[in-house]
Amino acid sequence: MMKQPLTVQETRNGRHDVGPNVQGSVLPLSSAVLCGRTTMSTSTPSTANGNDSRQFKGDRSPCGPSRVLHVRKVPIEVSEAELISLGVPFGRVTNLLMLKGKNQAFIEMASEEAAITMVNYYTTATPHVRNQPVYIQYSNHRELKTDNLPNQGRAQAALQAVNAVHSGNMALGGSASGSDGALMPGQSPVLRIIVENLFYPVSLEVLHQIFSKFGTVLKIITFTKNNQFQALLQYADAMNAHHAKVTLDGQNIYNACCTLRVEFSKLTSLNVKYNNDKSRDFTRLDLPSGDGQPTMDPAMSAAFGAPGIISSPYAGAAGFCPTIGFSQAGLSMHTMAGMGPLVSGRMTLHGMAPTAVHSVLLVSNLNPDSISPHELFILFGVYGDVHRVKILFNKKENALIQMADATQAQLAMSHLNGQRLHGKVIRVTISKHQTVQLPREGQEDQGLTKDFSGSPLHRFKKPGSKNFQNIFPPSATLHLSNIPPSVTEDVLKDLFSGPGYTVKAFKFFQKDRKMALIQLGSVEEAIQALIDLHNHDLGENHHLRVSFSKSTI
Repeated sequence: MMKQPLTVQETRNGRHDVGPNVQGSVLPLSSAVLCGRTTMSTSTPSTANGNDSRQFKGDRSPCGPSRVLHVRKVPIEVSEAELISLGVPFGRVTNLLMLKGKNQAFIEMASEEAAITMVNYYTTATPHVRNQPVYIQYSNHRELKTDNLPNQGRAQAALQAVNAVHSGNMALGGSASGSDGALMPGQSPVLRIIVENLFYPVSLEVLHQIFSKFGTVLKIITFTKNNQFQALLQYADAMNAHHAKVTLDGQNIYNACCTLRVEFSKLTSLNVKYNNDKSRDFTRLDLPSGDGQPTMDPAMSAAFGAPGIISSPYAGAAGFCPTIGFSQAGLSMHTMAGMGPLVSGRMTLHGMAPTAVHSVLLVSNLNPDSISPHELFILFGVYGDVHRVKILFNKKENALIQMADATQAQLAMSHLNGQRLHGKVIRVTISKHQTVQLPREGQEDQGLTKDFSGSPLHRFKKPGSKNFQNIFPPSATLHLSNIPPSVTEDVLKDLFSGPGYTVKAFKFFQKDRKMALIQLGSVEEAIQALIDLHNHDLGENHHLRVSFSKSTI
């Protein structure tokens, strides 16, 4: 049986009926469009008033592919733009019909191929709108005809806005696409991503949640090169990579920072050996975690935010959430419209609740024989102002660290998780605690809990401080500043080599001898040297300031 166009006509009582326009008749919606085993409803005109109805349940054979898709369980407050954005990553959306009273909608794609890709993807990755799951299946109609529906203006306006922006992005892509929108030779399903101005943390999971809006992400590898956070990301299809590139290149993940630079990689496939915080193959959940990078257990991953803010389609993709949540549908529209950051300020999109992120960190796998609250204060103070530190009395390999706010906690976690301290790889996660409690008077503590809220060593207490612009991952090269004129290169090299650190290189800044770079034997050495020598008294009322450098010597 040939599929009929889905038409909308207004009946005498003002109600809009939906159904195939067969010989002038209008069939009720639910008897005409559902596929599979569902509850069916049909209305039959009464000889008296036409309002009689009867309900029945029946089986329908599964629908074949169609470019018209039926969406169920749609929240009543959802907007046209949110529903359109469900289809945008897979191709052009040509029409939309919303039936808010029935919590249903119809999305018409430009091609059957785009609809098939969309259904296949959402079959394994249930989409969420307004934090609620929605369900998408093929309709048994070939097209939507909504010309006679007076309330269709908002949907058409939203469609025009999306298509205009999408066309503009394709045009800006220039050399990336031909006149018909087809891929040019050499375009790969693998993207190379560089995050510039990395002020807030960007994890593998954040990249997955952003880029998965444009298609199925198979693999991600993150790394640091030339002191820049970079990633390689492989899509299932090169067209998905193309759409992601033209849409996301130049966008900010957070306000005025973490700018995405996206280009095609020369690689056509990625080889991922480990599933951990640095790399992941979403098609191989059986891969080992690798040395020093264990995967997160469910209890820890749950601490990173309320589920559903950004829903990962893979059970194995638990992990960090951005400081602020955004909806499954909200990302595509917000990004494609060029309206600024993907994650904006401290507001949530579409009235959703903010992600539950606290400012207290749980640090585990510490060396209990060597660690002290002051050491943790100095190290974590590189990434934010530490207010309190508590080494657990009965489990001294664990500590709680309270930062000034949740953003600083995320930043410290992003940079310090997996680093080596006193010969052990430390783990840093968000704690379920909202504050670190000081010991009660008379309570035995052995000096394991310290309050640093009034410390003069806080790096970020001054608004607009340059320290905000000089936050970098741990590296073997340290940046030294506040050096008095009388202190020579030999004095500083002796200072660092005295505790047993290997000084590989040293260089004063040419234009400002108050600053210098010093390269040590390893990142672990540099971390320990920063802890030991930050705020070291160099005389002449000068205390040495030590931080990690983005440069090398």
